[in-house]
Amino acid sequence: MLSKILVVIPTFNERLALPVTLAGLFEQQPEVDVLIVDDSSPDGTGEWADEQAGLDPRINVLHRSEKSGLGMAYIAGFEWALDRDYEIICEFDADGSHRSLDLGQLLGAAAEGRGDLIIGSRWVPGGEIVDWPKSRYFLSRGANVYVNAVVGLGVKDATAGFRAYNRAVLEALDLTDVQSQGYCFQIDMTYRTVEAGFRVAEVPIVFVERELGESKMSGSIITEAFTKVAGWGLSRRRSQLRRLLTRSN
Repeated sequence: MLSKILVVIPTFNERLALPVTLAGLFEQQPEVDVLIVDDSSPDGTGEWADEQAGLDPRINVLHRSEKSGLGMAYIAGFEWALDRDYEIICEFDADGSHRSLDLGQLLGAAAEGRGDLIIGSRWVPGGEIVDWPKSRYFLSRGANVYVNAVVGLGVKDATAGFRAYNRAVLEALDLTDVQSQGYCFQIDMTYRTVEAGFRVAEVPIVFVERELGESKMSGSIITEAFTKVAGWGLSRRRSQLRRLLTRSN
């Protein structure tokens, strides 16, 4: 049995979607705690979350003074979780694209010790995407093919934002050094996890296109991912070459 599970949910203008997401989450996984990390949403998301936190001790809210991106929101959530001795720290979208039903699969894999980082994957057998436009489908698929070709992590869905970390992973990584956003943040954390020697496991999930609110995807996020992945790939290949040369001498 797992104990002390925290689900971190970053929000920016998710006032419509968040109530539905929390209701589904607690229906499926009533034992988890939730941390809502709100970037001063002008639509009142943070104020609504505060009201719910006053009614339900499982709900916690962390307010940030400005919108500085998904990556920094998760880092703030991770640090908050580590300060409070949570053993499993999960990433979860507020917009309904991650199914609460699938969270049980990630937690089950973590409980069985199948990996130190469990990724809810769209691209392993059994994974599925519902109602995505072709442009998003090919962008995500292509990004993961690119990551594996350049960096060679051996992870089918390195861009996935549905995850469960063992606290040992987050304790071992230098979170203050992570500055990536969006797609790139997820790849960055996967890369650091693998490089630190931790095990990554993937479980299939159904990813559903959001029905409420607007996507935060942008061209700058895509460009950042493309550029940084190229740099990580060069660094990883150099390290591999050095190890080969050391063995041969």
